[in-house]
Amino acid sequence: MTELRTDRLTLRAAREGERDALFRIYSNASAMRYWDSPPHRTPDDTDSVFNKLCQTGYRRYFVWENSGEIIGAGGIHTSEELGFILHPDHWGKGLAREGAQAVIEHFWKTSDSSRITAESDPCNLASVGLLTRLGFRVTGFLRDAICVAEHWSDSVYFTLPRPLPNDRG
Repeated sequence: MTELRTDRLTLRAAREGERDALFRIYSNASAMRYWDSPPHRTPDDTDSVFNKLCQTGYRRYFVWENSGEIIGAGGIHTSEELGFILHPDHWGKGLAREGAQAVIEHFWKTSDSSRITAESDPCNLASVGLLTRLGFRVTGFLRDAICVAEHWSDSVYFTLPRPLPNDRG
């Protein structure tokens, strides 16, 4: 699997023994506030995420490492949807944008897809703002799209079209 590097991040495949580091993120109530499932209660709850990050067919999804610490995960799902999660200790530092931008650039270089999609709870202003700054455009809205812990949440949908050849720097 490809390893991506930015100024502050290494995006790479998950390694054996890193499930507990991912559990630290997926068990955090703030990190999971707008997620489509409740915070994980035990490390076993994180097994499916960890296994997905280790799958050979899931090569565009990475753990995000900063100074040797796993701080998040993200990438392009097989459905060509951008997804990411970052531990709250690392919010507000531009790391989500840095990682997402690296993932998007890698995707355009390694895929012939015409677009990337994304979905967010419209109340997640940080995520909506980041997607907008990355160039995504709103393409739809669905009321009561996801039910987590007996609470319905809306969804806003985004699309980022492939840059035209003369738009690539």
